[in-house]
Amino acid sequence: MHGLGNDFVVFDVEDALGLPSREFLRGLADRHTGVGFDQALAILPAQRAGVAAEYRIYNADGGEVEQCGNGVRCVAALVAARQGRAGETFELECPAGSVFARVSADDLVSVAMGIPDFTPAALAFEAVEPSPRYDLDLGDRSIELGAVSMGNPHAVIRVDHVDTAPVTTLGPRIEHHSRFTRRTNVGFMEVVARDHIRLRVWERGVGETRACGTGACAAVAVGRHLGWLDEQVAVDLPGGRLTIHWPGPNETLWMTGPAVRVYEGTLTP
Repeated sequence: MHGLGNDFVVFDVEDALGLPSREFLRGLADRHTGVGFDQALAILPAQRAGVAAEYRIYNADGGEVEQCGNGVRCVAALVAARQGRAGETFELECPAGSVFARVSADDLVSVAMGIPDFTPAALAFEAVEPSPRYDLDLGDRSIELGAVSMGNPHAVIRVDHVDTAPVTTLGPRIEHHSRFTRRTNVGFMEVVARDHIRLRVWERGVGETRACGTGACAAVAVGRHLGWLDEQVAVDLPGGRLTIHWPGPNETLWMTGPAVRVYEGTLTP
């Protein structure tokens, strides 16, 4: 499946004992000798009444991560089709907590991504107190960024033009910076208007992807936090457009975009 070109292998397991090894996932992620993916998503039976399904998320390096915005839309689309939940709002659960999703008549998937968390503890970021902006020392330069958790950590940098942003050089340096103790995703945001941004994202453990759902959420949250953006924003990524709606502090942020099934098959670990 894919969401705006952010591509996934989505598979079912009966319980946590059936989850594949890190080595198997790394091999599967190889685009030359495996299947290839940005993330793998495992769907498990729900363990709590009222929950449609549980899911787990793994990066291309085999490491498990907390959340994936484009990925949860794919999971939601698949669960809605299997369980006849189109048009309903239903609950999914992952290690980052619960999310609510709904699939509209035009097959767009909306997901409630929770309340953006700007506290350093949620980001696993070394800082004395929360701040709208942080200065990050890279040795040869200092970078100003905003930071927020959308269930996973994000640093967001405002740039004049995303086309020329140093995503592949600066992204990994910030991802592995010692102040982000669990590493971080890095967004490069161009503000076109108060209701429109362009974005490229360096994803933790993956590299640059064509789209990043939580990255789009994080960019809008940081932009709103700094007073640059309105409550509904079109986010253009290399793979296409997401719509992010966030009324403001202590409110749930909603993300809307497509989820596409490409093909089905069988894998044997």
